[in-house]
Amino acid sequence: MDRPSSCCGHDHEASILRLLAEAETACKARGARLTEQRRDVLHALLEHGHPLGAYDLIEKLRPETGRSPAPITIYRALDFLQQHGLIHRLEMLNAFVACPHSHRAGERITFLICEQCNHVEEVLTKEIDQALQGLAARHGFTPDRIVFELAGTCRTCRTAREARAS
Repeated sequence: MDRPSSCCGHDHEASILRLLAEAETACKARGARLTEQRRDVLHALLEHGHPLGAYDLIEKLRPETGRSPAPITIYRALDFLQQHGLIHRLEMLNAFVACPHSHRAGERITFLICEQCNHVEEVLTKEIDQALQGLAARHGFTPDRIVFELAGTCRTCRTAREARAS
């Protein structure tokens, strides 16, 4: 996932516009509509670059319209975006992050959540997924949902902490 602007010299606004265009195309291909409200929610998540809860999104979207969107509207937009693989819900944080589509649909991923800077990274976890599917099958269990989230400290924050300590 992209980090907030100015951290690496990367043109994040161009990335955001590209990801929004890709989301629009993906929705059209599925016969769905990326309405203005849904697009605004996705844009806010892409722009923020860190997990946001529904009420954080309401506050973030308030300056755009001058009034707060209704919570039900935000929750409906989040449900739509999640169903279409455009965002992920982080169970541990009860928050949402935009999906930069660095993985294919159906691939299991783990979220590495930095408790210092709130950066979230998606990492493919094929081996863990296969092991859990095998475990479930051996016990005759059919999982409805599998969530992998690791909380800790990212490389950037760890390096900064080590530099301060020395």
